[in-house]
Amino acid sequence: MNIAVVGTGYVGLVAGACFAETGNDVICVDVNEQKVKDLRNGKVPIFEPGLEDLVKSNTRAGRLTFTTSLKDAVQASQIIFIAVGTPQDEDGSADLTHVLNVARGIGEFMDAPKIVVDKSTVPVGTADRVRAAIEQVAKFPVEVVSNPEFLKEGAAIDDFLRPDRVVVGVASEHAATVMRELYAPFVRTNNPILIMDVRSAEMTKYAANTMLALRVSFMNEIANLCEAAGADINKVRIGIGTDSRIGMSFIFPGIGYGGSCFPKDVQALIRTGKDHGVGLRIAQAVEDVNHSQKKLMVKKIVQHYGNGNVRGRTFAMWGLAFKPKTDDVREAPALSICSELIELGATIRAFDPEANGTFRDKFGDHDAITYVPNNYDALEGADALVVCTEWNAFRQPNFTRIKESLKEAVIFDGRNIYDIGDMRTRGFTYYSVGRPPVGQG
Repeated sequence: MNIAVVGTGYVGLVAGACFAETGNDVICVDVNEQKVKDLRNGKVPIFEPGLEDLVKSNTRAGRLTFTTSLKDAVQASQIIFIAVGTPQDEDGSADLTHVLNVARGIGEFMDAPKIVVDKSTVPVGTADRVRAAIEQVAKFPVEVVSNPEFLKEGAAIDDFLRPDRVVVGVASEHAATVMRELYAPFVRTNNPILIMDVRSAEMTKYAANTMLALRVSFMNEIANLCEAAGADINKVRIGIGTDSRIGMSFIFPGIGYGGSCFPKDVQALIRTGKDHGVGLRIAQAVEDVNHSQKKLMVKKIVQHYGNGNVRGRTFAMWGLAFKPKTDDVREAPALSICSELIELGATIRAFDPEANGTFRDKFGDHDAITYVPNNYDALEGADALVVCTEWNAFRQPNFTRIKESLKEAVIFDGRNIYDIGDMRTRGFTYYSVGRPPVGQG
């Protein structure tokens, strides 16, 4: 098929590369001329395992091209995916400005009937607004489809090429047939293509992400209770996760979720509820718990050193991205932790395998933060180590080197990646989430 993907951000670039990988001719559109030039040369602006290789191989094969011309892309394509950003508005709702601008542009340039697919994360009713925007200026009929993405950052290529399911919201059998044909190569193991009405598809995206965020926040609350009551959240996690009705996914305690999806989607669902006169109390609680959980580690640090004694101290920070295998720092707990520690008068020596640059861009240049080229450099002159992201490279470090480099053998672990017994044996003072502290605290 001939496909256009408007927007070369995380979702658009992954979708375009993966559609090209199955033999489609894909044109990716972006208004940023430098970005398009870089992509034509194989330079991918985001870190996602496997994405750069996919972009380069399909570009060389001629199946994947990049342009700034929406007109050329629309007129060359049968299906047009809208994959532009939907940033959070001040009231928590999704800002559809970019989506609707693209829709009007598509309508203006259409030279034949088209199928337009909302791939961006959008609230219920967006397809109706997209259709209206197109039809105001279009001279040809259009069908608008909802096709939400369910990609995990760090595993997006595999998620797209081998999805658990594909959700498609349509208003006609013709659109359903085209979408089934497009996605057939991705579901050869008989995972389902779920055809439903458009509004149900739009709701599915927000409901799924809020459910996953709920699991994270619930486990964080239970972890806090475990810590207060003298229980071990890791044992509790195994105890409940081995129940087949619950499972082990998304029940790891920590210092809160971040990224481009969960925070924004939970808040957008809450806003949608308000717009329809439905108070989503559980979703609001999920958001509230996550906000407070991001402050947990600073509270432990302050309690360890005593009020006022953080000033003048230096903390090594391992991990800045909101999760491993990505350079995405949007809503990352490290942002909150850095801000609070600096406000208390501390300085930070930070390292992330991929996110040093994106964190600096997001946080801004600050004299109180030094970005270093490897995790051990972060330890030099530091009073303690703070672990914010569970990169595999941090799981089995040289503990002797850590102990020798730090002024004191103190670790604040926001992701529970170290064993309590091992930390006790090695002589560390060790704080984690939902487990008893080790050493003098």
